[in-house]
Amino acid sequence: MESKDNLLGVISTIFKWKKIILLICGVTAIGAAIISLVLPVYYKSTTIFYAASPDLAVPEAIFGTSGQAPDYYGTENDIDRILSIANSGELTAFMVDSFDLYQRYDIDPKSLRGKHYVGLEFQSHFDVVKTKYDAIELSIEDRDPKVAAAMTNAARNYINMLAQRLIKESQAKTVHTFEENIAQKEADMKLMNDSMQHIRVRYGVYNTKAQSENLSELIATGEAKLNQSRARMASLQHAGFRQRDTLTLLQANITGYEAQLQQLYIRLDTFNRGMALMDYLVESQLQASEQIAEDKEHYKMSKAAYNSEFPAIFLLEEGEVPVIKERPKRAMMVVISTMIAFVFSVLGVLIFDTYRDVNWREIMDLKPAA
Repeated sequence: MESKDNLLGVISTIFKWKKIILLICGVTAIGAAIISLVLPVYYKSTTIFYAASPDLAVPEAIFGTSGQAPDYYGTENDIDRILSIANSGELTAFMVDSFDLYQRYDIDPKSLRGKHYVGLEFQSHFDVVKTKYDAIELSIEDRDPKVAAAMTNAARNYINMLAQRLIKESQAKTVHTFEENIAQKEADMKLMNDSMQHIRVRYGVYNTKAQSENLSELIATGEAKLNQSRARMASLQHAGFRQRDTLTLLQANITGYEAQLQQLYIRLDTFNRGMALMDYLVESQLQASEQIAEDKEHYKMSKAAYNSEFPAIFLLEEGEVPVIKERPKRAMMVVISTMIAFVFSVLGVLIFDTYRDVNWREIMDLKPAA
């Protein structure tokens, strides 16, 4: 019963002061309406897009040499990279310069903190978030709906360009690395060619297989002729053959064959020492040639990928010219302001009515006993 009496007392007090409460609410509503009418009107344009996968810029994906299908849409890391670009100072600087935001926001570009303030003002009208569907939603507000749409689409296109530039910088490093590697390997090839030329001059090695077979054949033939001549000489001497001219000729042939074989042995020894080096250089040159050919093929693909156009984002919704203002919400401002004024005025009259019979002067003048 006491609780009901207290509630009736509150309602009674509110009704007793209803004129004051209504007056406060009315004044607040009128003031809020006037203020809302004075506030500038802003329009918001929104564009929605998805982050593309960097795999689309990989040469294997472009030329279809990869064994697996590329991912077209980016991962969480790719989305975070796009969001980082969208919130970068480079995008803000581009928008400030492109749309003359100093003049648009009435900020002195020569002031000491003008750059800071124009950036803060732009950020207050700029918003970029990841949606629950992993898309990226970019919005910009402006008093002119056409300018809002133009700024939104320009920001999105610049984000795409910055994302492409990051990937192209990586591609440029790859292309430069290939160029350096190819140049170094070609220089190594030249050194191998010079070494092979030196071995040809010093050891007389030109075709290891053909020369080896030829020398072996010459030595075998020479040894056969020498053995044949020696056998014939021994046979004639054993038979007591006395014709000196024939024996002298045979001895001369044996001496000639021995000298010829001696030269062939020396030539074979020299050839064998150069042949190992030549075989090593020929094999190394073959491997280097194959590697250079492979590197040049990859270089061509990387160069073509660097020069090609690839998307960094996939556009889902273009930023259109808005036809409905974004703010201020005048009716909402008036309603909320009036409700707040009503609550505080009710609290005020309740407090005032409850303690109006209290002698505040006496309480304030009351001194504690000594």
